[in-house]
Amino acid sequence: MAEVEFSDVAKVYPDGTRAVTDLTLEARDGEFMVLVGPSGCGKTTALRMVAGLEDISEGEIKIGERVVNQVPSRDRDIAMVFQSYALYPHLTVYDNIAFSLRLRKERKGEIDRRVREAARLLDLEPFLDRKPRALSGGQRQRVAMGRAIVRQPAAFLMDEPLSNLDAKLRVQMRAEISKLQRDLGVTTIYVTHDQVEAMTMGDRVAVMRRGALQQVAPPQELYDRPTNLFVGGFIGSPAMNLLDATLESANGGLAAVLGDQKIRLGDELVSSRPGLKEYDGRNVVIGIRPEQLEDAALVRDVPDDSRLRGEVELREALGSELMVHFRLNVPPAITEEVKELAADAGTTAEELGGGATRSTVIVGRFSPDSKVRAGETAEVAVDTRSLHFFDTETGTAIYDSQGTKGATA
Repeated sequence: MAEVEFSDVAKVYPDGTRAVTDLTLEARDGEFMVLVGPSGCGKTTALRMVAGLEDISEGEIKIGERVVNQVPSRDRDIAMVFQSYALYPHLTVYDNIAFSLRLRKERKGEIDRRVREAARLLDLEPFLDRKPRALSGGQRQRVAMGRAIVRQPAAFLMDEPLSNLDAKLRVQMRAEISKLQRDLGVTTIYVTHDQVEAMTMGDRVAVMRRGALQQVAPPQELYDRPTNLFVGGFIGSPAMNLLDATLESANGGLAAVLGDQKIRLGDELVSSRPGLKEYDGRNVVIGIRPEQLEDAALVRDVPDDSRLRGEVELREALGSELMVHFRLNVPPAITEEVKELAADAGTTAEELGGGATRSTVIVGRFSPDSKVRAGETAEVAVDTRSLHFFDTETGTAIYDSQGTKGATA
């Protein structure tokens, strides 16, 4: 086992394209570190530089105490698990798992011991004599994991290993990989585009954007205190609702003006984010998580200044909860970060509400007892204690008077 450390690492291609810029990040000994971000953000390039599959243009990568910039891939003591499984179709499960050990000329008895131990850990013992074509997608992924485990590497590198599986199997394999990593205690760097995967699997999660690290923190910290608008909008499912707002003084406190509506900010919120006072009379982007919204008819004593009104466009009944999409007469937040997040989700600025209507569709996570119906006007209670605020120009989250200062390790 070993730490994996990036120090000011960059990848610059011959045409001048910078895929990764000044990446400084440490995956601690035995840690499960997840790199997450939209397509093209540099996360896979960073992983491939650790593996030795991409040259390092600038900076330094260490595995343990050893700088590996010039070390061939085969000598880096890492094992990689790919999206495509990369199994040999003509070999049995046993022989696929044993392949790398035979290349290293390990003793036959040692090979057999390691293969059978890996098969036991991965519930592959009944399938050792089968060929890959006779296995399900999940079983093939386990074989790929087994091939990595038997090498007993200093670190595992995993590049979107679950992306070829169906949704139900992904959930199952997520749990299995997390448990396996805890049991083995091997330092793991895991790349994914799926932020739900990142949040449920990682000890810490590193969010990347356009080749640069935005924030690295435990999953709950990313969710509760995103360092900027991009992180706040990327982390969370359904995504954070982002609206254009103006802050103004109101009855000794602050209120957020949202189009033709206004909500008063809770005193607890303002005291925990003193930087908000500096934005009195200024535009901000306000972020509202879906779980901070509830059907006002189900909440007792909701004051008028903690409600929003909008037309229900869609309700999605999920049994334990109700996802309600409703349109507010509120301008959408249209910043470079919001456009990038929308493009990653397959949405245009116009679809966000940036056209002539200047209205915005937001999503609330309601109790299943809600009786709201599509086409009706709904009153929505807003939990104002945990709202998020971002500077419209810099995208920086507004907390203290200086704001947050970039990615935190």
